[in-house]
Amino acid sequence: MAKDRGEHNEQACKQVDGEMTRFFELFGKRWTGLIVAVLTEQAAYFADLRRAIPGISERMLSDRLTELSAAGLVVREVDAGPPLRVAYRLTDAGKALEPALKELSRWAETNLPSGGDNCPEQFRG
Repeated sequence: MAKDRGEHNEQACKQVDGEMTRFFELFGKRWTGLIVAVLTEQAAYFADLRRAIPGISERMLSDRLTELSAAGLVVREVDAGPPLRVAYRLTDAGKALEPALKELSRWAETNLPSGGDNCPEQFRG
């Protein structure tokens, strides 16, 4: 069988590559891309992230930040306070996603129906 000799058959060549699979295992989860998009603008405290992303629960935000941190894209920094506050910022690897996210945003603006953004122009990123 061709597979046993390390050769590629048509089916094997049509599979998604491992890098794309790893990317979407993380970024295919709801909220992950939005969290990174907010952090591309500047570091943010947990409460600021929660306000910036309507609909995300504290638990989900915490889970996604933990995953992004484990992936090496986000750094968690504790301000001893008082009061104790936790800020998040992108690592260099996280910052490297900015051009791709901006391009995705441009694509969505051109190709997807409007999401009903009611924010005045001066408040949009």
